[in-house]
Amino acid sequence: MNYYLGVDGGGSKTLAVVCDESGRIVGRGQSGCGNHQLGAAPAEQQIRLAVDEALERAGIRREQVRRSVFGLAGADREADFRILRPMIARLGLDRHEIVCDTVIGLRAGTRQAHGVVVICGTGTNCYGINRSGEELQVGGFGYTFGDFGGGSDLAVEVFRSVIRAWEGREQPTLLAEATLSRLAMGSEEEMFHHYLDTGRPIPPDLAKVLFDVAEADELARSILARQGRELGRAAGAVIRKLEMEHDRFDLVMAGSILTRGDSRYILPFLDGEVRAAAPGCRLSVLTLEPVAGALFMAMSEQGGTDEELYRRIHQQLSVKAASA
Repeated sequence: MNYYLGVDGGGSKTLAVVCDESGRIVGRGQSGCGNHQLGAAPAEQQIRLAVDEALERAGIRREQVRRSVFGLAGADREADFRILRPMIARLGLDRHEIVCDTVIGLRAGTRQAHGVVVICGTGTNCYGINRSGEELQVGGFGYTFGDFGGGSDLAVEVFRSVIRAWEGREQPTLLAEATLSRLAMGSEEEMFHHYLDTGRPIPPDLAKVLFDVAEADELARSILARQGRELGRAAGAVIRKLEMEHDRFDLVMAGSILTRGDSRYILPFLDGEVRAAAPGCRLSVLTLEPVAGALFMAMSEQGGTDEELYRRIHQQLSVKAASA
């Protein structure tokens, strides 16, 4: 029996999954941040923990894994791969491939060989591949390098909006009460001084309050609308540079902000930007855990049809199944 390993190493969690040649999931492992840009040594430890747990639950040894694919946040440039190649090699898995997590997100979300994916989770990223096999990534390097959004940036936008409203620089907002409740603070003044005095980072999950109050709060809606437009602009840049304007392809939307948030407040603005670049593209929210894309890539060399494998893996790694 052949076994395959897929790994999705993100900014908030790392998920490793082992399946057999029929697509049956036999082992899973989960740990913390697998992005080496946030600390190479901790990322290596977390990736190893997830892989070890998945193999242990599968009841197999490393040498029984025929092929593995690691989709890792932060695998963006050659400088990153110089860190990641020896890191992953130390795991002792002979046949492995390292790609950016955008690649496995796209592979999990479309049956075509070409397409575009936008990711909005802890951070944002965009990647595409055209019919000729040319690839391009836009974004993924943070606000200073042109990005906006993802959980980290959106949480900061929430926090600063509450401060600005408290100080009178913005109109009152429902974000205030929701933020104070989530952060267990008694008042804006207490929150202001606590975070100044402690230097604590704003927790990324504060971004969730945007969706909690968006229906009744104009400021929350405006922040989410900006997120949608920014994601659409990144996708539009990829589409134009890869000359995909007249193609029909899937634009896959991945990451927790897009797959678990209320898409009503982001999608129309993303869609408007993308339609202007490529009217024939089809927008779809990723319904599989991105790690499924790593498994599809790992299994691409073996027999069996993509349709059969997709059906089996979809049953086990759909976002609903994974969160149930």
